[in-house]
Amino acid sequence: MSNTTTALQLGPELVTEIFNKVKGHSSLAALCGQTPIPFSGVDVMVFSMDGEAELVGEGENKGPGDAAFEPVTITPVKFVYQHRLTDEFVKMSDEKRLPYLQAFGDGFAAKIARALDIAAFHGVNPKTGTAATAIQAKSFDTMVTGTVTYAAATADDNLQDAVAAVQALDGVVTGIAMAPAFGAAMAQIKVNGVRQYPEFMFGANPAALNGMGVDINGTVSFGSSADRAIVGDFRNAFKWGYSENIPLEIIEYGDPDGQGDLKRKNQIVLRAEAYLGWGILDASSFQRIVTG
Repeated sequence: MSNTTTALQLGPELVTEIFNKVKGHSSLAALCGQTPIPFSGVDVMVFSMDGEAELVGEGENKGPGDAAFEPVTITPVKFVYQHRLTDEFVKMSDEKRLPYLQAFGDGFAAKIARALDIAAFHGVNPKTGTAATAIQAKSFDTMVTGTVTYAAATADDNLQDAVAAVQALDGVVTGIAMAPAFGAAMAQIKVNGVRQYPEFMFGANPAALNGMGVDINGTVSFGSSADRAIVGDFRNAFKWGYSENIPLEIIEYGDPDGQGDLKRKNQIVLRAEAYLGWGILDASSFQRIVTG
């Protein structure tokens, strides 16, 4: 999509409200609490003890154990959203300008929420949909190799198979991130003509299913992804957080987006930035339900 510049059509009355049609939220934020991330990054030590405790008889030697400490490095990356306006914006009074700034800030929050999911789930640049080298290796699509083949008619069985696979490796499941198509499939499942999951009807987004957190979001199947659901221990085996939130900027000079000199074009740029970091602490604690 080509870049555009918004020309503000201002009447004499005070603008007090803007309808914000920007939509978006983060399934990861819904299923996993935020952890503060230092700007320089952080190493989270993952401790494991494989095998079981050993029974040692009188006079017998004690065998070795198989414990390990492995670091997972969480390094924040920058996300930015910016847009050009005609420079009438800077001539507006603060009262008229405030609704536009509020709408932009709220829209940025929605875009950043989506960006976290898209980048962490799929390892792609949210704007272009192409693989991003800096994050691809730590995405769910790359790290989570356990998969279940999606079948719409038996979506609940798909979930059961995914949960069983996690539990077979001594993991626990605390949440499920679903694509809209998966939620719709759950709504259609019937036994003897009775819908088994009516809470998914009419595009609803239930917060829980059998005690596990649930969130339905188009970010799960973003772009050409084969993902239809991701099941696992979001509460403990995944970490994410902000390291810094950059306040909204009004840029009046230069060429900050490669579209030409602002003063020459009588334009300004609104820009917001955020630094987000995340890490999958145990990939075996997740399963992906994917199309064949």
